[in-house]
Amino acid sequence: MKAITSRDNPLYKRLKALAGSTHQQRRSHQALLEGFHLASAWLDGGTQPEYCIVTEGALAHVEAQAIVARVDERRVITLPDALFGQLSNVVHGVGMLLLVDMPEAHLPERVESTCLVLDGLQDAGNVGSILRSAAAAGVDKVFCTPGTAYAWSSKVLRSAMGAHFLLQVFENVDPEALIAMLRVPVVITDSHGARAIDESDLTGQVAWVFGNEGAGVSQLWRDAAALRVTIPQPGGMESLNVAAAAAVCLFEQCRQQRHAP
Repeated sequence: MKAITSRDNPLYKRLKALAGSTHQQRRSHQALLEGFHLASAWLDGGTQPEYCIVTEGALAHVEAQAIVARVDERRVITLPDALFGQLSNVVHGVGMLLLVDMPEAHLPERVESTCLVLDGLQDAGNVGSILRSAAAAGVDKVFCTPGTAYAWSSKVLRSAMGAHFLLQVFENVDPEALIAMLRVPVVITDSHGARAIDESDLTGQVAWVFGNEGAGVSQLWRDAAALRVTIPQPGGMESLNVAAAAAVCLFEQCRQQRHAP
């Protein structure tokens, strides 16, 4: 187990640059997974991190000790709490993060099963919540069009709670190219003139498209939609949060498929 005690250490400088810039993370194709849950979820996939960075204080926790025991000791780095604080994006965090290589996701030639398209979703918390719902519902592919929050940012990772490791997440996918790949009908949510979701046939495979928090689904996807569904809201709210709407849609589809003859 190695120890870093100086902020001038080259590895520490590298970690700090990654922690402070999604641009650096994109360029390096690396991500920082902070916290016991994300670290454990990554290791469950059978892949070692480049480094496991842990504070001296965190090593007093049984959970941290169990995670460190799963990592090659040559990859474990200890940091003083003060230095770790400059890498963390979490208030009152647990003092552990993994530096990992992002899984490579190669675009398929065609898409024949249920998938999600995130059409310019800008809020990282919403993106992470939708990824979590997608993984829970058994969806395996999520396509992010330009303008969508960076899927491997710290906030998306925290919100998704390990869903990334159960999904193929494709970023900056050209919408027109994606439409050409789809072999399943496109479904969007629409509060006007659409069929209620529980009265719509969702027993087959579909491509769910969820749009920008303010502008909604773009015209390109509206034109491509084979089905528009609405979520009845007897309480009178104008609309649901996009992450909540996505969860309703995915699990209504799961319900219908479970009860299909």
